[in-house]
Amino acid sequence: MRMMGLKSIVLAAGLALAGVGHAAPQVPASPAATPAAATASTTQATAPADAKPAAAAPTDPMLAMDGAPAMLPTPGVGMPVAGEYGLQPQVTKNGETALRFHNYILLPVITVISLFVLALLMWVMFRYRKSANPVPSKTSHNTFIEIVWTGVPVIILALIAAPSIGLLSAQFKPAPANAVTLKAIGNQWYWSYQYPDNGGFEITANMLKEPGEGQPGERTRTDADGPKLLATDNRVVLPVGVPIRLLTTSVDVIHSWSIPAFWIKLDAVPGRVNETSFTIEKEGVYYGVCSELCGARHGYMPITVEAVKPEVFAAWVKAKGGTMPGAGPATGKPAVAAPAQPVAVETNTNTTGPVENATSAAPATNQAVAAGNAGQ
Repeated sequence: MRMMGLKSIVLAAGLALAGVGHAAPQVPASPAATPAAATASTTQATAPADAKPAAAAPTDPMLAMDGAPAMLPTPGVGMPVAGEYGLQPQVTKNGETALRFHNYILLPVITVISLFVLALLMWVMFRYRKSANPVPSKTSHNTFIEIVWTGVPVIILALIAAPSIGLLSAQFKPAPANAVTLKAIGNQWYWSYQYPDNGGFEITANMLKEPGEGQPGERTRTDADGPKLLATDNRVVLPVGVPIRLLTTSVDVIHSWSIPAFWIKLDAVPGRVNETSFTIEKEGVYYGVCSELCGARHGYMPITVEAVKPEVFAAWVKAKGGTMPGAGPATGKPAVAAPAQPVAVETNTNTTGPVENATSAAPATNQAVAAGNAGQ
């Protein structure tokens, strides 16, 4: 019995030691392996999620500058430059023609005439002064001189009129059927924009305040936005190489939509829709202002246009909830007729006037105005 009891005790002790020996590697291994596995799985799950936005940032047109593609302005291009004089570099055909007309015709003619008149005045003052001519001339007229001073200005004006009338006609040439329509609506004191051919969505552009002037959490101007008093919180995005049909109107007083680099200045008149067309030939950011005295904050309603490639413009339109019209000359009709449902996404409550104007009257007015300009 004692031997049996001793054997039982030895066997139990051996089993206990064997169990502890097998359990000892498993107990520390289990808690050590679990955090490592959890950390590894967390890293694997987190890394792709972190990598996707970084890869999509350069291509997603909604990730920069409140909806505009991430394009930085080029110093000296599309904006005024301190200390410079003359016209801005032009990025439209009409602008290039007008710049040549100004530099090679108007400026030389004005300079020659001004110098000639100045020399004539100096000669008359010296030659016919009182000390040299105590007795004034009694000549009443000179037929040859009268013919010259009448005929020469007429010839000069006729030579200037030919290119001038051609340029004026080109500025109001009706836009082709494949043009992208932009409707600019002047308000006191900001601009709102509609894209009737792209679903009728609307954006509102206000001037960005300077750092330190805005409310807490409010976005303020940076160098990436553009110069002081010219940068806006939302940019007008237009495609390069595609004709643009610009429509302007106003909900209160007369404004004027002006972009010097496009050679565009078109009044926005309440109750009327004005139209012109242009084609931007170079990508970039271009700035303008309201050029019609419209009230106390007239100087604080700038314009910012970002010209991008057509495919980037299409991505931006899609990101805004708009649509791209299909191919063919008649594609503008469905796009203009359907703005009622996308316009409902407008969140700016102080643009009720422009939204109502565009929703009900814009499609019919566009056709009427185009016909009116063609008649002119």
